[in-house]
Parts: sequence; C-alpha cells; structure tokens
Amino acid sequence: MNAQDASKSAAPMDTNPDKLEVAPGTVHEGIEGWIPDLANEDDLRVALEKAFDYRGDITLTLKDGSKVEGYIFDRVTGPSLSTSFVRLLPKDSNQRLKVCYADISAMAFTGRDTAAGKSFEAWIRKYWEKKAAGEGNLNLQPESLD
Repeated sequence: MNAQDASKSAAPMDTNPDKLEVAPGTVHEGIEGWIPDLANEDDLRVALEKAFDYRGDITLTLKDGSKVEGYIFDRVTGPSLSTSFVRLLPKDSNQRLKVCYADISAMAFTGRDTAAGKSFEAWIRKYWEKKAAGEGNLNLQPESLD
C-alpha cells in the first residue's frame, strides 16, 4: 500500500467532544498582573477578550479618570467601540455595571487568578500522590478556589 492509498483508508479524526475519550481544553495564559498596551482598537478588543476569559478581577481606567475594579462576566462586541461593552461585577458592590469599550482608556489584570494551577489534571495528580503516600480518608471532593 502506498502513502496515497493509506491516506484514503485512514478514518477521519472525530472531533466531536461527546465521542472523544479526552476532549481538548482551553489553555489559559498566565496574565495575572498584566497591563496591556491599548495602542489601538484591536489591542483593546484582544485585551478585553482575554479579560473575559480571566478568572480574576480586572481594573478598568475610564476616560473620565475613574477606575472600576471587578470581575468581567459578559461582553457584547459590536462593529465599533461605541456599540461594544463589557458587564462586570464590581469588587466593592453587588450591582452590575455596563462599560462601553469606547470609555476605556487603560486596563490591568489586578486580581488573583483564582483557578491558576487548579486544572483537572493537577487535581488528579495531587489525588494520586496522596493515595500513593498512603493518606487515608481520600475523597473526590473539589478543592476550594479561595
């Protein structure tokens, strides 16, 4: 069988996560403490997408000089900065704020990434290390994110 015949007979790779034994996950960047350079619209959009995926607080500096620190839980991206916004839970209140992209002059990833190093693989590795060390009363309860 030549290479051409082998490629025809090879089954296509199934990428349906329900059929895979292990589905590919998301790789989270270590961006805690990062202060992105927001030189243009694309830089702002990229930084806000990363902020949406971040599992800690973000500090936004608005064009009026005020600062808002909180967790970004939603965003809507429109064709322009004035039609795009993020929604966040401020660190010091229970209200939900909506901030227009066009009002943001700077941002910083100031909060601790609460899930850093707490992947499923890391959890399983710790579990098996404890079991191998002979620790008793092991259970399959998740660790606290605090």
